[in-house]
Amino acid sequence: MGTKIAIIGLGYVGLPLARLFATKYPVVGFDINQNRIDELNSGNDVTLEISEESLKAVLVTSSTAEKGLFCSSNLEDIKDCNYYIVTVPTPVDKNNRPDLTPLYKSSETVGKVLKRGDIVIYESTVYPGVTEEECIPVLEKTSGLKFNIDFFAGYSPERINPGDKEHTVEKILKVTSGSTPEIAQKVNELYKSVITAGTHLAPSIKVAEAAKVIENSQRDINIAFVNELAKIFNLLEIDTHSVLEAAGTKWNFLPFKPGLVGGHCIGVDPYYLAQKAQEKGYHPEIILAGRRLNDSMGEYVASQVVKLMIKKGVTINGANLLMLGLTFKENCPDVRNTKIVDVVTALTDYGIQVTIYDPWAKPEEVWHEYKLKTTNSLPTDTFDALVLGVAHQEFETIDYTKLRKTNSVLFDVKGILKEQADGKL
Repeated sequence: MGTKIAIIGLGYVGLPLARLFATKYPVVGFDINQNRIDELNSGNDVTLEISEESLKAVLVTSSTAEKGLFCSSNLEDIKDCNYYIVTVPTPVDKNNRPDLTPLYKSSETVGKVLKRGDIVIYESTVYPGVTEEECIPVLEKTSGLKFNIDFFAGYSPERINPGDKEHTVEKILKVTSGSTPEIAQKVNELYKSVITAGTHLAPSIKVAEAAKVIENSQRDINIAFVNELAKIFNLLEIDTHSVLEAAGTKWNFLPFKPGLVGGHCIGVDPYYLAQKAQEKGYHPEIILAGRRLNDSMGEYVASQVVKLMIKKGVTINGANLLMLGLTFKENCPDVRNTKIVDVVTALTDYGIQVTIYDPWAKPEEVWHEYKLKTTNSLPTDTFDALVLGVAHQEFETIDYTKLRKTNSVLFDVKGILKEQADGKL
Protein backbone atom coordinates (compact mmCIF):
# COMPACT_ATOMS: atom_id res chain seq x y z
CA MET A 1 0.00 0.00 0.00
CA GLY A 2 1.04 3.61 -0.44
CA THR A 3 2.04 6.07 2.26
CA LYS A 4 -0.69 6.95 4.77
CA ILE A 5 0.21 9.13 7.74
CA ALA A 6 -1.36 9.50 11.18
CA ILE A 7 -0.44 12.62 13.14
CA ILE A 8 -0.98 12.03 16.87
CA GLY A 9 -1.74 15.34 18.60
CA LEU A 10 -3.10 18.34 16.71
CA GLY A 11 -1.63 21.27 18.62
CA TYR A 12 0.89 23.94 17.59
CA VAL A 13 3.22 21.28 16.17
CA GLY A 14 0.89 18.57 14.89
CA LEU A 15 -1.61 20.64 12.94
CA PRO A 16 0.85 22.57 10.70
CA LEU A 17 2.65 19.28 9.99
CA ALA A 18 -0.61 17.46 9.23
CA ARG A 19 -1.74 20.24 6.89
CA LEU A 20 1.59 20.17 5.06
CA PHE A 21 1.65 16.37 4.60
CA ALA A 22 -2.03 16.48 3.52
CA THR A 23 -1.08 18.49 0.43
CA LYS A 24 0.60 15.33 -0.89
CA TYR A 25 -0.58 12.30 1.13
CA PRO A 26 -3.68 10.89 2.85
CA VAL A 27 -3.36 12.07 6.47
CA VAL A 28 -5.45 11.32 9.55
CA GLY A 29 -5.06 13.91 12.28
CA PHE A 30 -5.80 12.23 15.61
CA ASP A 31 -6.49 14.03 18.88
CA ILE A 32 -8.23 12.87 22.07
CA ASN A 33 -9.86 16.31 22.46
CA GLN A 34 -13.20 16.08 20.60
CA ASN A 35 -13.71 19.86 20.84
CA ARG A 36 -10.43 20.35 19.00
CA ILE A 37 -11.51 17.91 16.30
CA ASP A 38 -14.88 19.66 15.87
CA GLU A 39 -13.19 23.07 15.59
CA LEU A 40 -10.72 21.84 12.98
CA ASN A 41 -13.41 20.10 10.92
CA SER A 42 -15.25 23.43 10.78
CA GLY A 43 -12.06 25.07 9.47
CA ASN A 44 -11.22 26.89 12.71
CA ASP A 45 -7.76 26.67 14.32
CA VAL A 46 -7.85 28.36 17.73
CA THR A 47 -4.04 28.33 17.92
CA LEU A 48 -4.07 30.65 14.85
CA GLU A 49 -1.19 28.72 13.28
CA ILE A 50 -3.22 27.75 10.19
CA SER A 51 -5.64 30.09 8.41
CA GLU A 52 -9.21 28.97 7.75
CA GLU A 53 -8.52 29.10 4.02
CA SER A 54 -5.46 26.82 4.06
CA LEU A 55 -7.08 24.43 6.53
CA LYS A 56 -10.26 24.05 4.49
CA ALA A 57 -8.14 23.55 1.36
CA VAL A 58 -6.87 20.20 2.70
CA LEU A 59 -9.80 18.97 4.83
CA VAL A 60 -11.59 15.82 3.64
CA THR A 61 -14.64 14.05 5.04
CA SER A 62 -13.40 10.47 4.82
CA SER A 63 -10.39 8.66 6.30
CA THR A 64 -10.13 6.70 3.05
CA ALA A 65 -9.61 9.75 0.80
CA GLU A 66 -6.63 9.47 -1.54
CA LYS A 67 -5.18 12.78 -0.32
CA GLY A 68 -6.01 15.38 2.30
CA LEU A 69 -6.52 15.77 6.05
CA PHE A 70 -9.20 13.87 7.96
CA CYS A 71 -9.44 14.86 11.63
CA SER A 72 -10.73 12.33 14.14
CA SER A 73 -10.71 11.20 17.78
CA ASN A 74 -11.65 7.65 16.76
CA LEU A 75 -8.87 5.04 16.97
CA GLU A 76 -10.44 3.04 14.13
CA ASP A 77 -9.59 5.85 11.71
CA ILE A 78 -5.82 5.46 12.11
CA LYS A 79 -5.72 1.64 11.89
CA ASP A 80 -4.67 1.49 8.25
CA CYS A 81 -1.88 4.12 8.48
CA ASN A 82 1.73 2.98 8.05
CA TYR A 83 3.47 6.09 9.41
CA TYR A 84 2.57 7.36 12.89
CA ILE A 85 4.01 10.75 13.84
CA VAL A 86 3.70 11.68 17.52
CA THR A 87 3.56 15.42 18.23
CA VAL A 88 2.33 15.65 21.84
CA PRO A 89 3.59 18.13 24.49
CA THR A 90 6.50 17.26 26.78
CA PRO A 91 6.04 19.46 29.88
CA VAL A 92 7.76 19.50 33.28
CA ASP A 93 6.03 18.97 36.61
CA LYS A 94 5.90 21.46 39.52
CA ASN A 95 9.43 20.38 40.52
CA ASN A 96 10.74 20.96 36.96
CA ARG A 97 11.15 17.24 36.32
CA PRO A 98 10.27 15.93 32.83
CA ASP A 99 6.69 14.68 32.61
CA LEU A 100 6.54 11.98 29.93
CA THR A 101 2.87 11.11 30.58
CA PRO A 102 1.61 12.48 27.21
CA LEU A 103 4.32 10.47 25.42
CA TYR A 104 3.47 7.26 27.30
CA LYS A 105 -0.26 7.64 26.59
CA SER A 106 0.19 8.47 22.92
CA SER A 107 2.58 5.50 22.56
CA GLU A 108 -0.10 3.25 24.06
CA THR A 109 -2.60 4.68 21.56
CA VAL A 110 -0.30 3.94 18.62
CA GLY A 111 0.57 0.51 20.06
CA LYS A 112 -3.09 -0.52 19.88
CA VAL A 113 -3.14 -0.14 16.08
CA LEU A 114 0.51 -0.89 15.23
CA LYS A 115 1.09 -3.45 12.45
CA ARG A 116 4.08 -5.21 10.92
CA GLY A 117 6.16 -2.85 8.80
CA ASP A 118 4.82 0.34 10.38
CA ILE A 119 7.11 3.26 11.31
CA VAL A 120 6.54 5.42 14.41
CA ILE A 121 8.22 8.84 14.35
CA TYR A 122 8.44 11.07 17.42
CA GLU A 123 8.70 14.86 17.13
CA SER A 124 8.19 15.82 20.79
CA THR A 125 11.22 17.43 22.46
CA VAL A 126 12.91 14.97 24.83
CA TYR A 127 16.27 14.14 26.38
CA PRO A 128 18.53 11.71 24.47
CA GLY A 129 17.28 8.15 24.87
CA VAL A 130 13.56 8.76 25.45
CA THR A 131 12.43 7.35 22.08
CA GLU A 132 14.26 4.04 22.40
CA GLU A 133 14.32 3.63 26.20
CA GLU A 134 10.88 4.96 27.17
CA CYS A 135 8.55 5.00 24.15
CA ILE A 136 9.59 1.85 22.27
CA PRO A 137 8.96 -0.48 25.28
CA VAL A 138 5.41 0.93 25.53
CA LEU A 139 4.86 0.30 21.81
CA GLU A 140 6.19 -3.27 22.16
CA LYS A 141 4.11 -4.07 25.24
CA THR A 142 0.86 -2.67 23.82
CA SER A 143 1.23 -4.11 20.30
CA GLY A 144 2.96 -7.41 21.08
CA LEU A 145 5.35 -6.65 18.21
CA LYS A 146 9.16 -6.58 18.26
CA PHE A 147 11.11 -3.37 17.63
CA ASN A 148 13.30 -3.33 14.50
CA ILE A 149 11.85 -6.69 13.48
CA ASP A 150 8.10 -6.07 13.20
CA PHE A 151 8.00 -2.27 13.44
CA PHE A 152 10.49 0.60 13.30
CA ALA A 153 11.00 4.09 14.69
CA GLY A 154 12.33 7.51 13.82
CA TYR A 155 12.85 10.85 15.48
CA SER A 156 12.53 14.24 13.78
CA PRO A 157 12.48 17.13 16.26
CA GLU A 158 9.84 19.80 15.77
CA ARG A 159 11.09 23.30 15.01
CA ILE A 160 7.78 25.15 15.07
CA ASN A 161 7.93 28.76 16.21
CA PRO A 162 4.38 29.63 17.43
CA GLY A 163 2.96 32.80 15.91
CA ASP A 164 5.70 33.00 13.25
CA LYS A 165 4.09 33.31 9.81
CA GLU A 166 7.46 33.62 8.04
CA HIS A 167 9.35 30.55 9.32
CA THR A 168 6.58 28.01 8.69
CA VAL A 169 7.16 24.26 8.97
CA GLU A 170 8.11 23.68 5.31
CA LYS A 171 10.63 26.55 5.39
CA ILE A 172 12.63 25.24 8.36
CA LEU A 173 15.31 22.63 7.68
CA LYS A 174 14.29 19.33 9.29
CA VAL A 175 16.57 16.99 11.23
CA THR A 176 15.62 13.34 10.68
CA SER A 177 16.73 9.94 11.97
CA GLY A 178 15.70 6.29 12.01
CA SER A 179 16.17 3.11 14.03
CA THR A 180 18.04 1.35 11.18
CA PRO A 181 19.98 2.81 8.23
CA GLU A 182 17.21 1.76 5.83
CA ILE A 183 14.43 3.24 7.98
CA ALA A 184 16.46 6.44 8.45
CA GLN A 185 16.47 6.86 4.67
CA LYS A 186 12.72 6.23 4.50
CA VAL A 187 12.00 8.78 7.23
CA ASN A 188 14.30 11.29 5.57
CA GLU A 189 12.66 10.83 2.16
CA LEU A 190 9.19 11.24 3.69
CA TYR A 191 10.05 14.64 5.18
CA LYS A 192 12.13 15.69 2.19
CA SER A 193 9.06 15.23 -0.02
CA VAL A 194 7.28 18.17 1.69
CA ILE A 195 9.97 20.25 3.46
CA THR A 196 11.19 22.74 0.86
CA ALA A 197 14.07 23.87 3.10
CA GLY A 198 15.52 20.37 2.99
CA THR A 199 16.53 17.82 5.60
CA HIS A 200 19.56 16.79 7.64
CA LEU A 201 19.84 13.06 8.29
CA ALA A 202 21.39 12.51 11.73
CA PRO A 203 23.42 9.33 12.32
CA SER A 204 21.16 8.09 15.13
CA ILE A 205 17.92 8.80 16.98
CA LYS A 206 19.88 9.86 20.09
CA VAL A 207 21.88 12.43 18.09
CA ALA A 208 18.65 13.91 16.70
CA GLU A 209 17.12 14.05 20.20
CA ALA A 210 20.22 15.72 21.62
CA ALA A 211 20.39 18.25 18.76
CA LYS A 212 16.87 19.46 19.51
CA VAL A 213 17.30 19.80 23.25
CA ILE A 214 20.55 21.80 22.94
CA GLU A 215 19.02 24.24 20.41
CA ASN A 216 16.68 25.55 23.09
CA SER A 217 19.19 25.18 25.93
CA GLN A 218 21.66 27.35 24.03
CA ARG A 219 19.04 30.06 23.53
CA ASP A 220 18.02 29.85 27.19
CA ILE A 221 21.62 30.36 28.37
CA ASN A 222 22.15 33.32 26.03
CA ILE A 223 18.98 35.02 27.27
CA ALA A 224 20.03 34.33 30.88
CA PHE A 225 23.32 36.12 30.15
CA VAL A 226 21.61 39.28 28.87
CA ASN A 227 19.10 39.12 31.73
CA GLU A 228 22.03 39.16 34.13
CA LEU A 229 23.52 42.08 32.19
CA ALA A 230 20.20 43.93 32.54
CA LYS A 231 20.35 43.51 36.32
CA ILE A 232 23.95 44.78 36.43
CA PHE A 233 23.33 47.74 34.11
CA ASN A 234 20.22 48.76 36.05
CA LEU A 235 22.40 48.99 39.17
CA LEU A 236 24.93 51.05 37.20
CA GLU A 237 22.12 53.23 35.79
CA ILE A 238 23.06 52.35 32.21
CA ASP A 239 20.43 51.62 29.53
CA THR A 240 20.78 47.91 28.69
CA HIS A 241 19.23 48.19 25.24
CA SER A 242 21.66 50.97 24.29
CA VAL A 243 24.57 48.78 25.43
CA LEU A 244 23.31 45.83 23.38
CA GLU A 245 22.79 48.08 20.35
CA ALA A 246 26.37 49.38 20.60
CA ALA A 247 27.85 45.88 21.12
CA GLY A 248 25.73 44.59 18.25
CA THR A 249 27.74 46.62 15.75
CA LYS A 250 30.41 43.89 15.93
CA TRP A 251 29.80 41.28 13.20
CA ASN A 252 29.83 38.24 15.51
CA PHE A 253 27.93 39.63 18.51
CA LEU A 254 24.77 37.57 19.10
CA PRO A 255 21.58 39.72 19.15
CA PHE A 256 19.82 38.47 22.28
CA LYS A 257 17.58 40.70 24.40
CA PRO A 258 16.58 40.51 28.06
CA GLY A 259 13.11 39.24 28.87
CA LEU A 260 10.83 36.66 30.45
CA VAL A 261 11.56 33.16 29.16
CA GLY A 262 8.37 31.10 29.04
CA GLY A 263 6.59 28.87 26.57
CA HIS A 264 6.77 25.14 26.04
CA CYS A 265 10.31 24.97 24.62
CA ILE A 266 13.02 27.32 25.87
CA GLY A 267 11.68 27.47 29.43
CA VAL A 268 11.25 23.69 29.63
CA ASP A 269 13.73 21.79 27.42
CA PRO A 270 16.91 22.54 29.42
CA TYR A 271 15.39 20.64 32.35
CA TYR A 272 15.13 17.55 30.14
CA LEU A 273 18.84 17.63 29.35
CA ALA A 274 19.72 18.42 32.97
CA GLN A 275 17.68 15.44 34.21
CA LYS A 276 19.49 13.03 31.89
CA ALA A 277 22.89 14.46 32.86
CA GLN A 278 22.10 14.07 36.57
CA GLU A 279 21.02 10.46 36.02
CA LYS A 280 24.54 9.85 34.70
CA GLY A 281 26.10 11.53 37.75
CA TYR A 282 26.92 14.89 36.20
CA HIS A 283 25.58 18.17 37.61
CA PRO A 284 25.08 20.61 34.69
CA GLU A 285 26.06 23.92 36.27
CA ILE A 286 25.70 26.36 33.35
CA ILE A 287 22.38 24.95 32.11
CA LEU A 288 20.76 25.04 35.56
CA ALA A 289 22.28 28.43 36.41
CA GLY A 290 20.68 29.84 33.27
CA ARG A 291 17.34 28.29 34.22
CA ARG A 292 17.51 29.69 37.77
CA LEU A 293 18.27 33.18 36.53
CA ASN A 294 15.54 33.15 33.88
CA ASP A 295 12.99 31.70 36.31
CA SER A 296 13.76 34.54 38.75
CA MET A 297 13.01 37.34 36.26
CA GLY A 298 9.28 37.56 37.00
CA GLU A 299 9.92 38.49 40.61
CA TYR A 300 12.72 40.84 39.54
CA VAL A 301 10.40 42.74 37.16
CA ALA A 302 7.80 43.08 39.94
CA SER A 303 10.42 44.44 42.36
CA GLN A 304 11.63 47.00 39.80
CA VAL A 305 8.05 48.19 39.20
CA VAL A 306 7.41 48.53 42.94
CA LYS A 307 10.65 50.52 43.42
CA LEU A 308 9.60 52.99 40.71
CA MET A 309 6.14 53.30 42.26
CA ILE A 310 7.65 54.07 45.69
CA LYS A 311 9.94 56.72 44.15
CA LYS A 312 6.87 58.39 42.62
CA GLY A 313 5.07 58.37 45.96
CA VAL A 314 2.47 55.75 45.03
CA THR A 315 1.03 53.81 47.97
CA ILE A 316 1.78 50.19 47.13
CA ASN A 317 -0.83 48.34 49.17
CA GLY A 318 -4.12 48.70 47.26
CA ALA A 319 -2.57 50.35 44.19
CA ASN A 320 -4.11 49.39 40.85
CA LEU A 321 -1.92 48.14 38.02
CA LEU A 322 -2.63 47.23 34.40
CA MET A 323 -0.68 44.26 33.03
CA LEU A 324 -0.55 44.44 29.23
CA GLY A 325 -0.17 40.93 27.84
CA LEU A 326 -0.19 37.45 29.34
CA THR A 327 0.76 35.07 26.52
CA PHE A 328 4.30 33.68 26.50
CA LYS A 329 5.21 35.65 23.36
CA GLU A 330 3.90 38.41 21.12
CA ASN A 331 1.09 38.04 18.56
CA CYS A 332 0.31 34.51 19.65
CA PRO A 333 -2.54 33.09 21.83
CA ASP A 334 -0.34 30.47 23.57
CA VAL A 335 -0.39 30.91 27.37
CA ARG A 336 1.51 27.72 28.27
CA ASN A 337 4.26 28.28 30.83
CA THR A 338 4.02 32.07 30.50
CA LYS A 339 6.27 33.90 32.95
CA ILE A 340 3.96 36.93 33.06
CA VAL A 341 2.07 34.89 35.65
CA ASP A 342 5.16 35.10 37.91
CA VAL A 343 5.10 38.91 37.61
CA VAL A 344 1.37 39.03 38.44
CA THR A 345 1.83 36.71 41.44
CA ALA A 346 4.70 38.81 42.82
CA LEU A 347 2.80 42.08 42.33
CA THR A 348 -0.26 40.62 44.04
CA ASP A 349 1.95 39.60 46.98
CA TYR A 350 2.81 43.31 47.41
CA GLY A 351 -0.92 44.04 47.82
CA ILE A 352 -1.34 45.50 44.33
CA GLN A 353 -4.66 45.01 42.48
CA VAL A 354 -3.73 43.70 39.01
CA THR A 355 -5.96 43.99 35.93
CA ILE A 356 -4.78 41.85 32.99
CA TYR A 357 -5.51 42.93 29.40
CA ASP A 358 -4.51 40.65 26.53
CA PRO A 359 -6.30 40.82 23.16
CA TRP A 360 -4.81 37.45 22.14
CA ALA A 361 -5.32 35.24 25.22
CA LYS A 362 -8.60 33.38 25.71
CA PRO A 363 -9.98 34.35 29.17
CA GLU A 364 -11.44 30.88 29.77
CA GLU A 365 -8.11 29.22 28.98
CA VAL A 366 -6.21 31.59 31.30
CA TRP A 367 -8.70 30.92 34.08
CA HIS A 368 -8.41 27.16 33.55
CA GLU A 369 -4.61 27.24 33.58
CA TYR A 370 -3.89 29.89 36.21
CA LYS A 371 -7.16 30.92 37.89
CA LEU A 372 -6.54 34.50 36.71
CA LYS A 373 -9.15 36.82 35.22
CA THR A 374 -8.24 38.53 31.94
CA THR A 375 -10.01 40.80 29.48
CA ASN A 376 -9.78 41.11 25.69
CA SER A 377 -10.90 44.77 25.83
CA LEU A 378 -8.66 47.69 26.74
CA PRO A 379 -9.88 49.12 30.08
CA THR A 380 -11.03 52.76 30.24
CA ASP A 381 -9.85 53.30 33.86
CA THR A 382 -6.64 55.03 34.89
CA PHE A 383 -3.93 53.15 36.79
CA ASP A 384 -1.16 53.75 39.32
CA ALA A 385 1.12 51.56 37.20
CA LEU A 386 1.21 49.90 33.80
CA VAL A 387 3.46 47.02 32.83
CA LEU A 388 3.95 46.14 29.16
CA GLY A 389 4.78 42.45 29.47
CA VAL A 390 4.26 41.19 25.92
CA ALA A 391 5.01 43.04 22.68
CA HIS A 392 1.66 42.45 20.94
CA GLN A 393 1.24 44.65 17.86
CA GLU A 394 -1.88 46.19 19.44
CA PHE A 395 0.22 47.68 22.26
CA GLU A 396 2.34 49.82 19.91
CA THR A 397 -0.55 52.19 19.11
CA ILE A 398 -2.13 52.60 22.56
CA ASP A 399 -2.34 56.15 23.95
CA TYR A 400 -0.81 55.37 27.34
CA THR A 401 -1.44 58.89 28.66
CA LYS A 402 -5.16 58.08 28.84
CA LEU A 403 -4.48 55.08 31.10
CA ARG A 404 -2.13 56.80 33.55
CA LYS A 405 -2.78 58.62 36.80
CA THR A 406 -0.67 61.72 37.58
CA ASN A 407 2.21 59.98 39.40
CA SER A 408 1.88 56.64 37.66
CA VAL A 409 4.63 54.29 36.46
CA LEU A 410 4.95 52.77 32.97
CA PHE A 411 7.36 49.81 32.93
CA ASP A 412 8.36 48.28 29.58
CA VAL A 413 9.56 44.67 29.88
CA LYS A 414 10.07 44.36 26.11
CA GLY A 415 11.76 47.72 25.45
CA ILE A 416 9.43 48.81 22.62
CA LEU A 417 8.00 52.07 24.09
CA LYS A 418 11.26 54.05 23.97
CA GLU A 419 11.11 57.33 25.96
CA GLN A 420 7.47 56.81 27.03
CA ALA A 421 8.53 54.26 29.66
CA ASP A 422 9.70 55.14 33.18
CA GLY A 423 11.61 51.89 33.40
CA LYS A 424 12.51 48.79 31.39
CA LEU A 425 14.62 45.67 31.55
